[in-house]
Parts: sequence; structure tokens; C-alpha cells
Amino acid sequence: MAVELCLLLLLFCGSTISEVQPIYKPPPGTLDFGFVPSKTYDTGAYHEPGAIGVLFKIVHAFLYLVQPNTFPQDLIRKLAQQQFGNTQGDYQKAIYYEIGFIVSAALGLLFILLLPLVGLCFCMCRCCDNCGGEMHQRQKKNADCQRSCFATFLFVASLIISVGVLCAYAANQHLTNQVRGAKKLVNSNFKDLKIFLNDTPAQIDYLVNQYNTTKDKALSDLNNVGPVLGTRVQEQLGKEVRPALDAALTMAGAIRETKEALENVSVSVEVLQEGTERLHANLTDVKMHLSNTLNDSACNAAQAASTCNIIRNSLDQLDINANFSGLPGVSSQLAKINDVLKIDLSSLVQKGYAAFNDTPDLVVNQTRNILSDIKSVLESIGSNITTFTRALPVQKILADLMVYLTQSEAYVQDYFPVVEQYDFYRWLGCLILCCMLVLILVFYYLGLLCGTCGYDKHASPTTRGCISNTGGNFLMAGVGFSFLFSWLLMIVVVLTFVTGGNVEKLVCEPFEDKNLFKVLDTPYLLNKHWKNYLAGIIFKNPNVNLTFEKVYSDCKENKGIYTSLHLEHLFNINELLNISMYTEDVALKIEHIQINLSKIILLDEIGKENLLNFSSSGIDGIDFSAYLTEINKSVTKVDLLSFANDLEARADQLPKGALENALKGHANNIRMIHNQQVVPLEQAMSTLNQSIRLLKRTSSELMVKVKNVISAVNAAQNLINNNASQVIVQETKKYMDTIIGYFEQYTEWVKESIAMEVAACKPIANVIDTAIDIFLCSYIADSVNTFWFGLGGSSMFLIPAIIFAVKLSKYYRRMDTEDVYDDSVEQW
Repeated sequence: MAVELCLLLLLFCGSTISEVQPIYKPPPGTLDFGFVPSKTYDTGAYHEPGAIGVLFKIVHAFLYLVQPNTFPQDLIRKLAQQQFGNTQGDYQKAIYYEIGFIVSAALGLLFILLLPLVGLCFCMCRCCDNCGGEMHQRQKKNADCQRSCFATFLFVASLIISVGVLCAYAANQHLTNQVRGAKKLVNSNFKDLKIFLNDTPAQIDYLVNQYNTTKDKALSDLNNVGPVLGTRVQEQLGKEVRPALDAALTMAGAIRETKEALENVSVSVEVLQEGTERLHANLTDVKMHLSNTLNDSACNAAQAASTCNIIRNSLDQLDINANFSGLPGVSSQLAKINDVLKIDLSSLVQKGYAAFNDTPDLVVNQTRNILSDIKSVLESIGSNITTFTRALPVQKILADLMVYLTQSEAYVQDYFPVVEQYDFYRWLGCLILCCMLVLILVFYYLGLLCGTCGYDKHASPTTRGCISNTGGNFLMAGVGFSFLFSWLLMIVVVLTFVTGGNVEKLVCEPFEDKNLFKVLDTPYLLNKHWKNYLAGIIFKNPNVNLTFEKVYSDCKENKGIYTSLHLEHLFNINELLNISMYTEDVALKIEHIQINLSKIILLDEIGKENLLNFSSSGIDGIDFSAYLTEINKSVTKVDLLSFANDLEARADQLPKGALENALKGHANNIRMIHNQQVVPLEQAMSTLNQSIRLLKRTSSELMVKVKNVISAVNAAQNLINNNASQVIVQETKKYMDTIIGYFEQYTEWVKESIAMEVAACKPIANVIDTAIDIFLCSYIADSVNTFWFGLGGSSMFLIPAIIFAVKLSKYYRRMDTEDVYDDSVEQW
């Protein structure tokens, strides 16, 4: 029943994922599905033994010395398949593997058999006054040295036995403490299993509900089909449309600039013609008045004659240099441009922009019906997923599993006091064994204490004191109890050694390095008809490659149970999460999107004709060289300011008088003419220069430029009218990929979540670790092995202790007879 319920849970967990599909790399705008809700498991399947861990390591090292061979996988397989013993080599291999345990156990059995027999013989021998039973001690010269050596050796042996007893007691107490504390660990495992069962449906509901995130994002894009698909189509067409419209708009601006330039040329030429005529007349008057001044008699004086002659010779420079009266007019070109501007080309181009910018609205208007169908498909997908998940018997499965888990927990809780009671009996029995050794040690220690303290080296063997005699008796009592208890202790040691040692070597160590799983995963091991036992149990298909080792490792890493058990072989739900099945309808609907952009007119025939009229306006027939020749000349032959300054400087060279003042007056008059007439003329020449050069640039290959603009507009219009469908198909495909990409992101996220987060099976690995690694190995095997290690070591050192105690008691006990001195060797 339990296995069936577990399989039902695994089936339910597996119903949220499909077969592995090619990994899809989502387009920009990755969806955020959040984190799958999960709780932290409390159980930490790791045991730290504490200080006694040092003893455990020593025992492990000793077991390695006894049994250094590797784990016998082949022998275990044959034993499990009941094929062990079919060949003689099997027994040889088994003996070779167990040789360390066999030899050790044989020595223990020998100890068990011989020590009681030796004790019996020893007692009978002493009863016959032999073997040291005669109460007579021969005196020797080295008696004190022998006594000291025997006492030292016995004390050392007793210390070693004491250490062994402490180890055994510590191991016994450690096991009891761990058994008493095991209830908390067991409860923690049950708690984690309940969390595992309770969280799984919530996690599955979360995965199902996250479909709404995908659906909402898809619906958002569908509701904004204009900004999304329309903008994409517009951007692709805009690569040719916008440059063509920009060129037409630039040409419209050039027409306006041409008009302004022609107007500036016309006005500037008129201003220059009038200004130069007026300037010429004024300069002629200045020359005449200067000539009259220079004809004054004052200029005939010797001091002024040379200066006057210099001034008289420079009067010819006072004249105009540029002649604008012969420049051709531009009235005809200006009239044609004005005719061109009667049609607002900029407005026509802006209409083209507006029509092209309405592409998103055209997409929205032409896709209304299709979008409603796509939305219906998306809603139906969500309904199918919800219906499918609700059809699963989730509550029944979980209820059955929870009932079984609760019953198991109650069973454990009920029998745990029984376990503690039996552990108490075990603890008491082990304590009694330790007390046997303690009793022996008490006699030995009391014997050493009394014998050492009561010994009087001046007293003869027959006159030894009561304390010394008591110490000898204690030693012999210890020897007697050693013979009585040692064989019983060794029986316990041998049994626990063989059992605990083999558990450590055949279970614990192979479990730690996973060799045990390799044995369990051997084909046809547990069932001669099944290649993979675990796959046969779960899937009823033993050919599926499902191993104990892989399941345990995956659960140890807290992966999802679907991944750990490869449940895709048990339940394939391609019909739920197969993207092609759900997206096929969406793709077909999107592919049926038809968008007609033929209503977009970038530039009508009036605008094109207007451009042609501009190109034939005649601005390219203007004589730009004539204008530039005159513009490049200065207004006057000489800089009037320099001439005036020079005239004033020469006047200063003349004697003070009317001539000097008259020349300075003429200089001021020349400055005034420069400021009032020359400066405005220079400004007009600058304006004319800029306008002429602008007209020259504009007229350069004007016809070619206009034809290129018209050709670009026609090409863009042709693209919209004839080739836009191809662009629309391409962008629609990209748009479809974006929508479908959301679903692929969702399924990839679901599969990843199922693999790593949903129904994470760490509690299963924790149960296995708790049962084998902690309970069996760390609690029981380590404690038992440490117990027999301490008890066995103490038992082995009882032999030298017996010998030294018997020898030493002769020096402490009161003898019946004595010799004065004898060098012969003492005989028992």
C-alpha cells in the first residue's frame, strides 16, 4: 500500500512536465515568474560524535589493519543472487576477505577456551602447594628489584585495562545518549516528509498559476499590436521611406532659402548701385575741394610745397573701385520661384509623414478580428491546463500518503519507549561487563596500594605486616576473578567484534563511498528477470536506466523528484506542455494577419511637379562669376579711413594756420563719408556675397538633385505599394516568435522548476542517511565497535596482569616458612 501511494504521488509530481525539448533562448523581455514557494527542511543528516570521535577513528584504523581489503562486490552479488559457492574460488575469496576477522576471532575463541582451563589447572596446582601455592619464599639478592618490576608492570597493565574500561563505558554511554536523543531526529524526518507532501500541491498550483503571467504578457502585446507589430513594420519601411521624405522636406526648405536669397540679391544690387553712384559724387566733391585748398598760396611756401604736392598726387585714389551698375538682374528667377512657392511643398511632405506614421493605427484596424481569435486561443490553453490539473486525484493521493505517514509516525512513537527500555537492558548488561573489569581493577589497585604501603623490607617473609598480607590477598583475588570473568568478557568481545566489524566494512564504508549502491544497481541482482530493479518497481519496465545511486545522489542534492526518478518514463504529458501543440493555433492566426498599406501616399503628383518647376526656375543661369568679381573688389580704391588719417598727419606737418585747418576739415569729411556710405555698402556687399554663394550651391546640379529626390520618393512609394507585404510577413514572423517565445519561456521555467525545486526529495535522502549513516553506523556500529575495542583490549591485558599479580603477591603475603638466603631459581 505504501509503495502504491508513493508511486501515485510521484505520478502527480510528474504530471507538470513534459519530455526534454530543445532549449529556447527567449527574445529580449524575459518574463519574471518569481520563485517557487518552498520551505526549508529541518533535518541535518550529519552526526558529529564530539570528543569520542577520536576513539571512533582509532577503531576505524584498527579495523583497517584487520581488514584492509576492498569491498567484495562480486561476492555480495553472488550471495544476493544465491549463486555463492558454485565455484571453489568463491570460498577462497570469502576466506581471503575475512581472514583478518577469522584470525582475530580464532584467537578470541582460543582465549575463551584456554583461559578458563588454565585457570582451573592453576587453581588445582596451587591447591597442591605448587605453582606458587606453597607459603614459603626463598630469599634472593635481587628480591627488591623483582618486586619493584612486578609492581610496575602490574600497575601499567592495570592502567591499560582502566583505559579500555573507560573506552567501553564511554561507548556504552554514548550509544544510550544517542538512542535517547534519536527521537528528536526521527521527528525531524517525519516533519520534513510532511512538508514534502504538503508543499508539493502548492508548488504545482504556483506553476500552473504562473501561466497567467505568460498569458498576460502575450495579451498585453496583442492589445498593443499597433505599437508592437505596427511599429516594427514602420521601422523596417522607414529605412527607405524616411530618408526619401527627409530629402523632399529638405528640398522644400531649399526652395524657401532660394527665394530669400534671390530677394536679398535683388535688394542688395539695387542698394549697391544707388550707393556707389552717391559715393562717387561725394568723392568727386571732396577731390575738388581738396584741389582748391591745395591751390592756395600757402602751399607755395617752402615748408608746405612738398607736402602739398604729395597730397595733390594722391587725390586720384579718392574714387569708387566696384561697379555694380552692369550686373544682370534676377527678377525672372525670383518670379518663377514665387510661382513655385504658391504650392506649399512642406505641407505635402508633412501629409506623407502623417500618412506613414499612421501605420500602427492601420495595423490595429486591420487585425481586430484576428486578435480576438488569438485571445480566445490563449484563454482556452489556460482552461485546458487548469482542467487537466484539477482532473488529477491530488487530494486523495496526498490524503492516503499523509495517513500512511501519520500511522508510521504513531507506530514509531509507540514503540520508541520499548526501544529505550531494551536499550536500558543493553546498557545495564554492558555496564555489568565493565563492572567485572572494574572489580578486578579494584582488587589490583587495592593490592598494589596495600602491598606497597604495608611492605617492610626489614621484615622477614614470615613476619610481614597485616596490610602487606592483605595487599597480596587482594592481588590473588583479582587473579581469581580474572579467571572467572575473562572468558565471558571475551565471548562478548568476539561476538560484537565479528558483527560490528563486518557491519562497518560491509555496510558503512560501502555506503559512504557508494559502492553499496553499485551492488544494488547490478542488473538482475534483486530480481533475476529485471535488469534494473528500481525501474521495474516504479515503471514496471526494468529496461529504464534508473539506479539507486543516481536517485540517492539527486535527492542528496535536493533535486526534484521528477528528475531523480526519471518520471517522464511513467507519465508523458506532451499534450500539456508541448509548445508546438499550443502555439500552432496561435501561429496560424498570426500568419493570417494581412495588412494593406496602399492608402499611404508619400508625395502626390502636385508635389513632384512642384519640384520639377523648382529645378527649371533658371537659377542655374545666373552669371555668378560677374557677381563674385565685383563682390571681391573693395568699395573704394583706397581705404578712406587710412587716407583721412594720412591727410591729417600731413596737415600736422604744415605751419599752423588756415591751410592746416582746412586739410583737417577735409580729413573729417572723408571719415564721415566712410562711416555713412562705405560701411553700409560693405554690409550690402556681404549680404550679396552670402546670397550669391547660396544660390550657386543650390543651383549646382539642381536638376539631378531634384530627380534623385523624386526617384527616392517613388522607390519608397513602390516599396509600400508592392513590397510592403514581404516586410509585413517578416515582421509578423518576428512578432509571432515573440508571442510564442513567452510560452517557451514558461515551459522551460516549468521544466527547470520541476527538475530542481518542485517536490525536492532531500527528505528521502535524509531518511536513508538517518537510518544507515547515523543510526546504524554512527550510533550503533561505531559505539559497538568502540565498546568491544575497549573491552577486548582490557581482556587481553588481563593475561599479563594475572602473571604479574601472582608473582607480586608472593612478596606481599605472609609466608609460613622462610630461608635465610638462597641463590637458586624459584620454582612454582
